[in-house]
Amino acid sequence: MSNFFKQSGDMKRSKEEKLSLLSDLIDLVRSDHAVNEKEYRFIRTVARHLQVREQDLNELFTRKRPRFVAPRTESERILQFQRLLLLMNIGHSHSLKEEIALKDATLRMGLNPIAVERVLSVMDDYPDRIVPPKVMINIFKTFYN
Repeated sequence: MSNFFKQSGDMKRSKEEKLSLLSDLIDLVRSDHAVNEKEYRFIRTVARHLQVREQDLNELFTRKRPRFVAPRTESERILQFQRLLLLMNIGHSHSLKEEIALKDATLRMGLNPIAVERVLSVMDDYPDRIVPPKVMINIFKTFYN
């Protein structure tokens, strides 16, 4: 699963951007319930790959959300979308509130809403609803010709 977390630019991101990415994950989970242990472990794993201290991560759960900083490149935005999808599917079901929070996050990042809808529509075609990265990238490429 670590391929979903890492990207060569992860270490070069600003602390503000890293905290913003993690806040998106936290906001998604909190959209319909409190963060459970599996979800927290997933978010903590992402934080470790981003080289965010656990103390800084834990502060995100108790303070006001930091300023939103969109990922710089399209590939970084798609990677964050993939993280959000993985988190949303940890419980193998998701609520309408989570789906709305996911779509809000993707709009803020500037991802194509039609491509996002297409990915959501094909999720059930894959084991554990995990859309392979190549499939996801091809969907986005289709809408960015």
